[in-house]
Amino acid sequence: LTIFTIIGMIMLLGLVAKNGILIVDFTNHLKQQGLPLTEALVEAGKERLRPIIMTTMAMILGMLPMALSSGSGADFKNGLAWVLIGGLSSSFFLTLFIVPSVYMIIEKLRLRIISKNKGN
Repeated sequence: LTIFTIIGMIMLLGLVAKNGILIVDFTNHLKQQGLPLTEALVEAGKERLRPIIMTTMAMILGMLPMALSSGSGADFKNGLAWVLIGGLSSSFFLTLFIVPSVYMIIEKLRLRIISKNKGN
């Protein structure tokens, strides 16, 4: 691990967290407007799909020259680019499928606990 690879991991963490937060925030906003949980998650996924694709593709295409470079110092900087390319590619699916699924599970558990506490 080089310092550039570690910097790439930190950048990746920020981008992935931002995408997940935006999906959850948009879902909460739609739920407050009265949409059921499932519809809010689907609508949030549809609305956030284009910005997530644009961010992911811009970063991946922007990192390709650095990843494929062979000049002086390229050995160190290639790690940063490959970490971002691989991480953003895999996090794209994580953000669009896993985050909403986990959100739904947690929300259903929360509602079950609230209804159980009201019954006592």
